[in-house]
Amino acid sequence: MRPRILLTALLAGLAPIVAGSVLAALAETPVTAAPVKIGVLNDRSGVYADISGEGSVVAARMAVEDFRPNGRDLTVEIVAGDHQNKPAVGAALARVWYDREGVDAIFDVPTSSVALAIHQVTREKNKVFVDSGAGTADLTGPDCSPNTVHWTFDTVALANGTGGAMVKRGGDTWFFVTADYAFGEAVQRDTTALILRNGGKVLGSVKTPFPASDFVPYLRQAQASGAKVIGLANAGGDTIGAVREAARMKLTEGGQALAGLLIFSSDIHSLTPKVAQGLVLTEPFYWDLNDATRAFSERFARRFGGRKPTAAQAGVYAGVLHYLKAVVALRAAADGSRVVAKMKEIPTDDPLFGKGNIRADGRKIHDMYLFEVKKPSESKGEWDLYRTLATIPGAEAFRPLDQGGCPLATRAAQAEGARP
Repeated sequence: MRPRILLTALLAGLAPIVAGSVLAALAETPVTAAPVKIGVLNDRSGVYADISGEGSVVAARMAVEDFRPNGRDLTVEIVAGDHQNKPAVGAALARVWYDREGVDAIFDVPTSSVALAIHQVTREKNKVFVDSGAGTADLTGPDCSPNTVHWTFDTVALANGTGGAMVKRGGDTWFFVTADYAFGEAVQRDTTALILRNGGKVLGSVKTPFPASDFVPYLRQAQASGAKVIGLANAGGDTIGAVREAARMKLTEGGQALAGLLIFSSDIHSLTPKVAQGLVLTEPFYWDLNDATRAFSERFARRFGGRKPTAAQAGVYAGVLHYLKAVVALRAAADGSRVVAKMKEIPTDDPLFGKGNIRADGRKIHDMYLFEVKKPSESKGEWDLYRTLATIPGAEAFRPLDQGGCPLATRAAQAEGARP
């Protein structure tokens, strides 16, 4: 028997923000416990809509269905909202969800500035935040929270992957074209640190408005710098626009390399391999990695107009699965910090990211992959986009636990040291 799905509207004074909701009953037995309510909060109409958007709601729905808690007397309701890439809007909606709508956990949240705002509201309300769409490693830094899990990727892993690969290939001088917001600043910071550690130099940078409509003047500055690598510290529609303009300007033909520091498969699909061929990038997920990722992605595509899932959408699926495991283990969802503690205690294991764990600082650990965009002659279909250059073990991809400045990590280390 398939779970029942009921579409409803979420108003609460924020109708323009909210896209809708989905009620999925997980068990055939009578429900005796209060429903668990999950909010998928993301960009549903702007530059990150293809990265997350409705696709993340589809992924969450699939996770609920696949969890199959027979005899667990559990129901799960999924509500979806649009934060419009504005921290104030995201924080306001989160408060409404937590205070009035009974939401227990928020998932996805691309746009680092919005994620940092949700991070704070969630801690204040003692709920759960599982981020799969934002990149800033600050979520697990000095201001880490016992209520937050950072699931999919972060700026340190992107720097170690793409930045490290470019430096090893001889790209030891860089110029950054950086989106003027939290993610752009964080990924430039973390990539700069890697470049300097490896003996390279940063010749300059320029900030672009978010979102940007014309990249020509910024790319001209990068071109004039003479840097071997132009680092695009942006994402989504901004990255697509910058790469297209760089192709028109024939920057790479002049001997400069282009490094996309956060690129998703949906971006490359929009650009096409003809435009993006040879671009090196780092992702934690690709639909064609193995039999399990292919099987899930085919199911996802049948539900979502033939589109393959992005890493952010895959992170929502895996994160919801693991969250529900913790809720069932505790038989409760109300105390967010207890749920996150249980999520850290239980090893992670899902078909998209494999086996892993969640550290004391909230960082989810799994492998990352260095990819190169295929040439058009190598691609066998519209979603056949990447070839794998390297697998980066999770322990090497992410920032070491003792280097992030997270007080939770310090306390965990002290507790471990005190054990006989």
